[in-house]
Amino acid sequence: MAYRMTGNRQDAEEIVQEAFLRAYQKLEQFAARANFGTWVYRIAANYAIDRMRQKKSEEARRQVPSPRVEDGLEADPVAMVADPAPTPERLAKSAQLGARMQQALETLSAAERTAIVMRHWEGCAIEEIAVVLKSNTSATKNTVFRAVQKLRLALEPFVEGRAAAKAMGTEG
Repeated sequence: MAYRMTGNRQDAEEIVQEAFLRAYQKLEQFAARANFGTWVYRIAANYAIDRMRQKKSEEARRQVPSPRVEDGLEADPVAMVADPAPTPERLAKSAQLGARMQQALETLSAAERTAIVMRHWEGCAIEEIAVVLKSNTSATKNTVFRAVQKLRLALEPFVEGRAAAKAMGTEG
């Protein structure tokens, strides 16, 4: 979850370490009736959100663009399609998709990014996400839905056949 939220291995490692450290330090505050995993997720997600805000404000002050996949930095290996013998065209398209996915994730609000990562990459239940977001299940479902819609719109050019069908007016 931390890697998906930050898109950066070093930041993700720092978030995970800090989350476990904070969980250990606050262990006496853990309510035994709650799910321990959800509690740790909440700590990690909150720290990740804080870290992203801090990083964003630092970048705004410096006005230095963050590294992109096109620069050969921070490539997301999960975005690369696993293929025993990928063609150069497929590798290029995968890199483009990975870059676009990272850009699309960056446009989401912190709550939307947390919700989409927890739901679709971590497989968490809506109830668990609601606890982490300090929200109710209806609002959480709506947050996940909005995030999916935004990602779908941003990634639409990569869906084969869909762009052609849309151009021909046969999309349904």
